Amino acid sequence: MTADSSSPSPNTTLPAGPRRSPSTAAGRRAAVRGGRRSSPYAEPVPQLWTEMVEAHRRSVRGAILDATAALVTQHGLPAVTMARVAEQAGMTEAALHKYFSGLDAILRAWHDRQVGSHLAYLDDSGHQPADPVQRLDAVLRAYAVVVHQTHEHHTTGLGASLHRREGLADARRHLHDTVRNLIVEGVRAGDIRDDVAPDELAEHCLHAVAAAGGEDSVAAIRRLVATTVAGILRPA
Repeated sequence: MTADSSSPSPNTTLPAGPRRSPSTAAGRRAAVRGGRRSSPYAEPVPQLWTEMVEAHRRSVRGAILDATAALVTQHGLPAVTMARVAEQAGMTEAALHKYFSGLDAILRAWHDRQVGSHLAYLDDSGHQPADPVQRLDAVLRAYAVVVHQTHEHHTTGLGASLHRREGLADARRHLHDTVRNLIVEGVRAGDIRDDVAPDELAEHCLHAVAAAGGEDSVAAIRRLVATTVAGILRPA
């Protein structure tokens, strides 16, 4: 992967921090002996330096996760190795270990970023200018697409273990609450049935749409979602 010329190279050693001259150090000792302490350099300098280092680390970590995503897309999750990630990111394995302890840490970070991106996509789908049922349909269609696109990852042992991590409980709750809240709005508007609890309807919708992973076309996914939404509407 070609590095952005505006970003620091992953293999570049950062320049040394601000130096203190002997006279400055001597002045500081004298100030301490005199009962007062003074900084050897202006206050903004160390703060700026820390921000530069953190920005560099974020940039390199982002490049590593981009390389991982590219490998997953091109070759599948089981084919991702430390050596391949390092090559794709344009760095050595030794440099790669400065940012991640191992392949498991890289895949967890990549998966967390994917989950965050998917949740943002679902949130955007649910905030369109439309009535509650239309927005619910949009969220479930978006979720079905995500399920379909990531189905292959979840069928591997590694992918399944990533998907079952305890750290994803908040993401699952967020998804459930998004669907539940739209159902509650639909019930209040008189469009969705009120004889079943919204939490139960939300779980029903999510379990039904999870079957999108096995569908073979966009049309089939749309029919699945349409059938699911129709099943929770208030009877005429």
